[in-house]
Amino acid sequence: MNHSNKDRNLICFMIVMGMLIFPSLAMAQSVDIDELLPALEEAVAQMMDEGKVPSAAIALVKGDKIVWSGGFGYSNLWAKTPAKANTVYLIGSTFKTMSTYALLQQMEKKLFVLDDPVSRYLKDFQINGDTSDNPVTFRHLLTHTSGLPADFGPHNVWGPTVPPKLEDYLKRSLKLADPPLTKVVYSNMAYTLIAYLLEEFSDVSFKRYMQKNIFDVLGMKDTAFAPRPDMEERLAMPYLVNPKSGEHVPAQRVKANVWPAGIVYGTVLDQAKWLIANLNRGVYKDHRLIEEATFQILMTRQYDQFKGPLARGWLNETTGYGLTWWISQEDGDTLFAHSGSVDGYTAFLAGNLDKKTGFAVLTNGQRAHPHLYKLAITALDLLETK
Repeated sequence: MNHSNKDRNLICFMIVMGMLIFPSLAMAQSVDIDELLPALEEAVAQMMDEGKVPSAAIALVKGDKIVWSGGFGYSNLWAKTPAKANTVYLIGSTFKTMSTYALLQQMEKKLFVLDDPVSRYLKDFQINGDTSDNPVTFRHLLTHTSGLPADFGPHNVWGPTVPPKLEDYLKRSLKLADPPLTKVVYSNMAYTLIAYLLEEFSDVSFKRYMQKNIFDVLGMKDTAFAPRPDMEERLAMPYLVNPKSGEHVPAQRVKANVWPAGIVYGTVLDQAKWLIANLNRGVYKDHRLIEEATFQILMTRQYDQFKGPLARGWLNETTGYGLTWWISQEDGDTLFAHSGSVDGYTAFLAGNLDKKTGFAVLTNGQRAHPHLYKLAITALDLLETK
């Protein structure tokens, strides 16, 4: 998708309109938005061109504030609906970082420790292939080193099939592809197991627990497993690119067997609130989600043998999994990040823990990871210098 000058002018106009709609978010305290915005707009236009992204909603964070947010492009190409900061997208695997907090809250209640064998806490089924001399641990689940496969199990949202119950899915599918700690294999199945374990520890359904202990606490009113009608009204269409014509075509909306791994919808404003909680070391508006000691573990690379760029190129040779978050060192600072991707959507979160700056983006583009990474670095640099 090559933007003409007219298209670029439209993008700039739409983002200015987004600022008028959200004036309180357009006001920066310690960031000169007027100086920052032209460079950001140029970087966003380049990302959309190169990544073939129809629309993007973006938020910038500094300290405990959203200092700017807005939308670019069209959330629905057919209707030419402008994207805004409150446009709803599928947030994908950025959600994994939230369910990690929920699980760690159970650890802080002393219900398990990270290096416990997971099998000790499974009553009605076990992990096929798990052994007592090299068992799958909680730390393995949270670092994609468990040996469990990726898996997905799509279901057309309007089709005749639906995802099975968590327990039924796990009973049927829970099988190691490799011994634990052999290699990093990104596993949606592992995070589906985490949802089940959370239910066992808390005696509360996974969806209810996440709503009460994460979404509600952070005021994430537009994040949901099933969008409310008013969220559906703002829902961005997912798009793929036809490899022959290069044109965008609507993607199928899906549910999945591994829905706890990232079939969640939200806005970039809610994503920014999640960034704030992490930039402030597990605290949001004086509410502590996890203890400082737990947070330090979360933000520490767990296995040096697996360090190096993750997920299509983020960030450098220091990168590795903390507990779910990707952790990197850059110029003496600790950066954390995570992407999300389901057909027709790509999301990305990144934060500089030392500078307390953050970048969130939701898009209805397909597999746009490298382009979002580049934009994130630009945005974080702008937040530091402007």
